[in-house]
Amino acid sequence: MKILYHHRTRSSDGQSVHINEMIHALRAQGHEVVLVGAAVREPGYGSFGAGPGIVGLLKAALPGALYELIELLYSLKPALLLLAAWRTHRPDVLYERYNLHLLSGAIVKRLTGLPFLLEVNAPLADERAKYGNLKLLRLAGWTEGLVWRYADLVLPVTGVLAAMIEARGVPPSRIAVVPNGVGDEFLSFAGDRRELRRRFGVEGRTVIGFVGFVREWHGLDGVVRMLGRLGERLNLHLMIAGDGPALPGLRAAAAAVGVADRVTFCGVVGRDQIVEHLACFDIALQPHVVPYASPLKLQEYMSLGLAIVAPDTPNIREVLQHEKSALLFPPGEMAAFEAAIERMAKDAALRAALGAEARATIVGRDMTWAGNARKVVAFAARLCARQEERR
Repeated sequence: MKILYHHRTRSSDGQSVHINEMIHALRAQGHEVVLVGAAVREPGYGSFGAGPGIVGLLKAALPGALYELIELLYSLKPALLLLAAWRTHRPDVLYERYNLHLLSGAIVKRLTGLPFLLEVNAPLADERAKYGNLKLLRLAGWTEGLVWRYADLVLPVTGVLAAMIEARGVPPSRIAVVPNGVGDEFLSFAGDRRELRRRFGVEGRTVIGFVGFVREWHGLDGVVRMLGRLGERLNLHLMIAGDGPALPGLRAAAAAVGVADRVTFCGVVGRDQIVEHLACFDIALQPHVVPYASPLKLQEYMSLGLAIVAPDTPNIREVLQHEKSALLFPPGEMAAFEAAIERMAKDAALRAALGAEARATIVGRDMTWAGNARKVVAFAARLCARQEERR
């Protein structure tokens, strides 16, 4: 199949992981991917871009409403590029990663009739209204709903997000949930975990691990205090792979309670090294989750058979079961979060059972990038067949 793939993402965080992995998986399965989109740098956990760039500078300099109108008008340029690519390559389908005020895919669909698949990772109008100082709320809601309804098939990453999309007028028959996946390097990892622990200085300890951008609301300060109470008795060690504004406070807290030697701050970790860091963990932490998200770290924890502590939210329950494949705690209740960690730290058999079931879930449901690529191609083939029948 020939797939015209479009995105407007420049960041080097989890968004670029998703883009890069999907393109790689599609090409590995023999499909031709014609890419139209912004440059995406090699992703790394804790690396969230190398500066504001031209887009960031414009956003800071212009009035918010004007910037949002420019954002909308900018859809015309990639639409022209997509039309040129359509004329040159004659693709079978268009696959677009949704972004706010991005009408390019809908324009091309309207002008060419090309089957249009839309990947949606977040309700960005709501998200930017809450966190991004969005000015033209009605315009954002209109463009978002328009693109969602225009797509032949919308691919949200969770059932929670699917329900939000359906509420905006998209029929359930045109929605298919495709969670984030995991790469082969995680499922096929066969490195010497004992040697890795020796390399990172955590050999012989029960390692509590976190990967990602560290903020205060993750509650890792409570984990540091737990080390002060239980670290020596349970031989615990905290390993944090990533950067973030909470790190200075965590370093100070570790020194204050006398456990600096039981905390490893790995800093920014390159994508090619992340699996080796995760392989050192015994207990993997997902302290907080956006209610509609499919966290990349979660599938990676699961694929390595790690025992997971995560919030008991509907999107997490789509992939994990309490007491079966993870320990789930009421969201925001940090005492319950810490109690779950303590329980796991004391029970190696529980950790092994939960980790094995989590990995079995990934394998059984084919929650891999390769599996996602197969699903997308199957959806695309059905759309093409339907279009052929109508001719």
